[in-house]
Amino acid sequence: MSDNRVTVDRDGAIATVTLNRPEKRNGLDLAMFEAIIAVGQALVDDKALRAVVLTGTGKGFCAGLDWASFMEDPSGSRKLLDRPEGEAANLAQKVGWVWQEVPVPVISAVHGFAIGGGLQIAVAADLVFTTSDAVFAIAESDYGLIPDMSISQTLLKRVRMDLLKELIFTGRRFSGEEAVALGAATRCYEDPLAAARTAARHIASRSPHAMRAAKRLVNESTAMGPIEGLAHETALQLPLLGSANQMEAALSRMQQREPTFADVD
Repeated sequence: MSDNRVTVDRDGAIATVTLNRPEKRNGLDLAMFEAIIAVGQALVDDKALRAVVLTGTGKGFCAGLDWASFMEDPSGSRKLLDRPEGEAANLAQKVGWVWQEVPVPVISAVHGFAIGGGLQIAVAADLVFTTSDAVFAIAESDYGLIPDMSISQTLLKRVRMDLLKELIFTGRRFSGEEAVALGAATRCYEDPLAAARTAARHIASRSPHAMRAAKRLVNESTAMGPIEGLAHETALQLPLLGSANQMEAALSRMQQREPTFADVD
């Protein structure tokens, strides 16, 4: 039995977050929900953080809800729908949405399976790297439910609406290769964890201020019209122009050397 349901390994400015309940296929019981949220929230305020890799230990990424645990204690499922005061997301939604609240790029590395809530956690990352033969499914309709772990704010923005409806209505399994074709995943790799770590190192080598602003630009602009969106580009760019890290990025490139960036304040 895994005592630490979620582990965090730090390599400089990169955090690797691992779902660590392999004996239950990293299934989501109440303690797992709470552990994922606690780790994500701790990373939100980490000023030295520059990239996150999100993965699962054992045979797969995450098999979704641990139904047996919630049937033993039905009060746990009701607690998942509690929305803390001042929060946009309830506890069920927060396990996915917290990775969008983390201000640096997050890359999920999927192998084996990402089912139901596991899929919704994986696709809440900014980039999704997967094996071609991984198994994905939006399986909530199998249990007479709808997906409700932030999918309306994540996968709906990645997958064409009619295709997403088909996946939700049928609950069918689909491969990592199809996930990339649909837009649910970014790229297929033989070893997605190694690829995610390589990408994270590349991201971490760039200006942390620019990377955080880039994530905000893409995330926040999708809900804006042209006037607001174009103004938002400028508002995010102005603090970067002439800043220490922006000057270091430009100088190091001209001088053909590795840059040395300061952490965000």
